[in-house]
Amino acid sequence: MDSLPPGPSAPRAVQTAAWLARPGPFLVRAQRRYGDVFTMRIGGEPPWVMLAHPDAVREVFTGDPAVMHAGKANLILRPLVGHASVLLLDGRQHMRERKLMLPPFHGSRMAGYRDLVAAIAREHIAAWPRGEPLVLSTRMQAITLDVVLRVIFGVEEGAQLTALRDRLRALLARVFSVSSMLAMASAGPERVERSGVYGRWLRPVDALLQEQVEARRAAPGDDVLSLLLAARHADGSPMSDRELRDELVTLLVAGHETTATALSWAMERLTRMAGGWDALRAGGEEYAEAAGKETLRLRPVLPVVLRNLQERTTIAGVDLPAGTVVAPSIFLVHRRPDLYPDPATFRPERFLGPEPQGGTYTWIPFGGGVRRCVGAAFALMELRVVLAELAAHVEAAPARPQREATARRAITLIPARGAEVVLS
Repeated sequence: MDSLPPGPSAPRAVQTAAWLARPGPFLVRAQRRYGDVFTMRIGGEPPWVMLAHPDAVREVFTGDPAVMHAGKANLILRPLVGHASVLLLDGRQHMRERKLMLPPFHGSRMAGYRDLVAAIAREHIAAWPRGEPLVLSTRMQAITLDVVLRVIFGVEEGAQLTALRDRLRALLARVFSVSSMLAMASAGPERVERSGVYGRWLRPVDALLQEQVEARRAAPGDDVLSLLLAARHADGSPMSDRELRDELVTLLVAGHETTATALSWAMERLTRMAGGWDALRAGGEEYAEAAGKETLRLRPVLPVVLRNLQERTTIAGVDLPAGTVVAPSIFLVHRRPDLYPDPATFRPERFLGPEPQGGTYTWIPFGGGVRRCVGAAFALMELRVVLAELAAHVEAAPARPQREATARRAITLIPARGAEVVLS
C-alpha cells in the first residue's frame, strides 16, 4: 500500500467541513503540525498532498504536463465552461488551445484595453452613493462584468449589452450559490450534465453569445472575441463555434468573479491601512499595482492550485502514487515569514522594489508553468486601473473599524461583509 505524507487525522467529513468553513486556519494548523508537505482528505476527491515550500512549487510548475494534469483537477467546472475549455484540457490539446488564447492578453493590446477599462470604472464610480455604507463586492462585480462584456466579448452599449448583462448575472448567481457548488462537488460533472439543469440555465446565455460571435464575424473590432475569431490553429483551421463558446464562458467565469473579489479585498485592506488611501492617491497606477499584488498575496482569491498525477512521481523528496492530487498552497506560500517578513501585515511597498527571492514560485496567485492563467496580465491591469480611478475620484473609509473575516463563495474566498466602505 502506498504511503502518503502524514496529515490531519480527523474523518474526511470533518476535514471537508473545516476546509469549506475556514480554509486558512485549517491550512495553518496542519502546516504547524506536519510541516510543508502534508495530506488532506476533502469530499469525494483523491488525497490532496499540500505543498507549502517554493522549491516544491517549482517542481510542480516545471514538471511534465503529461504527468501533472490540471484539467482533470478542474472537472467540477465542466457543466458550466464546457468540454473545450482551456481550463479542462490537458497535454497537447491544452497547449493547442492555449496558443490561441494568449496573444489577445499580452503586449501592446493592453494599452488599448486600459482606456476602456478606465472609462467603465469611472462610469460606475460616478453613480455610486456617497456618505453611506456601501457594499463594494456587488459594485465591483458590476464593473468586472461590464469589462468582460465590452472589452472581451465586444458588446456595445444598447439592448444586447443589457440583455447579456441581465442573463449573465442570473446565471452567475445560480452557479456560484453554495447549494449549486455543493451539488456539483457531490454529484460530479457527468451526473450534473445528465440532469440538464445547467443546460437550461446556459441556453439563453449561449444564444446571445452566438449572436455576438456572428456579429463579430461580420464586423470585427478590437475586442478579444474578434482576435479569437481571427486566430488559427497550426493546421490553419479557425476555432469552432463550440471552442469559442466554451472559451468565452471560461473568460467570464475566470475573469469576472475573481477580479471583483480581488478589488473588494484591496479596498477592504487599503481603507484600514494607516495612510493607505493617501499613498494610493499619491502613487498613481504604480502604487495601485503594488496594492493589487499585495492584496493577492495576503488575500488570495483561491487558496490552492491542483494537479492530478497520472503516474508515480517524486515531489519534495516524497514518492507519490498515480491518482494523487498535488496542491501547491497559494495561501501558505504567501505567508512564509522567510519570504515576506511580518507576513500577516498588508504592505503594498513590498512590491515597489525587487521581487521576493525566487519570485516565480513565491507569488503564485495565478498558478504557474504552462497552466499559468492566460489572463493574468489583463487582471493585474484591471486591478491597477480600477484602484487608480477610485483614488482619483473619491475618498474612502471603512464602514466599521473591525476588519472583515474571510468567507467562501463557491471556490473563491471573499470579504465576509462584502467590503463595506463609505465614500465621499
